[in-house]
Amino acid sequence: MVDSPVLRRAMLRFQLLLAVVWVGSLWTVGYLVAPTLFVTLHDRVLAGTIAGSMFATQAWVSVVCAALMFGVLRGEGDARRRRSLNAIVLAMLACALTMRFGLQPMLAALREAAGPGGVMDSALRTRFGVLHGASSLFYLVESVLGGWMLYKLSAPPQ
Repeated sequence: MVDSPVLRRAMLRFQLLLAVVWVGSLWTVGYLVAPTLFVTLHDRVLAGTIAGSMFATQAWVSVVCAALMFGVLRGEGDARRRRSLNAIVLAMLACALTMRFGLQPMLAALREAAGPGGVMDSALRTRFGVLHGASSLFYLVESVLGGWMLYKLSAPPQ
């Protein structure tokens, strides 16, 4: 619990800044940079490799931001708001961890097994598509939760 009004305002601003960094990077990588790779690069295997690396990095950004967010939310005075924000952060973290340690390794293994021609030109195409769809769904859920977190953090506390 933060008693000083000045410190309280600073904590609220830091929470919002941290959330903007997290959600902004999430949206930028997933909805701007990665799709641009596939439009710009003619080598889809290379585009997929670069995108996969960016999503792995984004997962670590999510882990670090979630840890910091849990830390700054400990000082949140409104218990109901704190619980709500912690639930959102936990759900976003669960999405990021599921993608990074569950789906991304399976996608990478399929890419490796497919060889230099790429997974889309192999018998593994369907399985890759299903896993990629699941990963995209988790990413979308994390992105929507991020928007909800920004909405909640931008509203003045009760």
